[in-house]
Amino acid sequence: MLHVRPSNTRGYADHGWLQSFHSFSFAGYYDPAHMGYSVLRVINDDKVAPAKGFGMHGHQDMEIITYMLAGELRHTDSMGNTSVIRAGDVQRMSAGTGIRHSEMNASAQTTAHLLQIWITPDTLGLAPGYEDKTIALTDKQNRWALIASPDAQHESLKVHQDMSLYTTVLDADLSLPITVTEGRCAYVHIARGEVEIDGQRLQAGDALKVDTVSALTMGAVSNSEVLWFDLPQHFE
Repeated sequence: MLHVRPSNTRGYADHGWLQSFHSFSFAGYYDPAHMGYSVLRVINDDKVAPAKGFGMHGHQDMEIITYMLAGELRHTDSMGNTSVIRAGDVQRMSAGTGIRHSEMNASAQTTAHLLQIWITPDTLGLAPGYEDKTIALTDKQNRWALIASPDAQHESLKVHQDMSLYTTVLDADLSLPITVTEGRCAYVHIARGEVEIDGQRLQAGDALKVDTVSALTMGAVSNSEVLWFDLPQHFE
């Protein structure tokens, strides 16, 4: 079946320096009907004010993916990694046995816009790890680009879970397939623009859950950026 998660039903927090929409229960937003989906635990749509951000804080036993939509974010962690990721970049941090990090808007002028995604790992107590990479526009323009997978196929980020994350920047009036096979489910998040999937019109911030074997077509109504999570069909 197809289940739409409308943008305007998400949780929302305004901290002044941070505006954040929560697709699943997070911090002060609690909704027992939206605690996660398969191994997908968090999608936070964050806008961080210039020169502001998250100070040093800790995580444990979580795969954390940051997908940059606009601006730039400076990452510093207790493993000694320091980097600035920008629009078009994606980052993976395996918290494992424990890690501390900060995420600060690296610009004093422009807002940083990102999706922070948490995936439950398949194994607890892993050694912490970090990597980031730039996804060239040509690799995702009007095609699905694999950006995270359990075996780091096609130079994707490695995640410690049986899931794959794809992204596309799709021009208006073009279409791409979304295929869900036996034993799998899908979560499709619209980051920008507007698309139509199997008769469902979805705009930025909307999402679609697919929990049955399906062969769908996603058509772009306007220029759009979309993330597709291919997930195991089990729920904790």
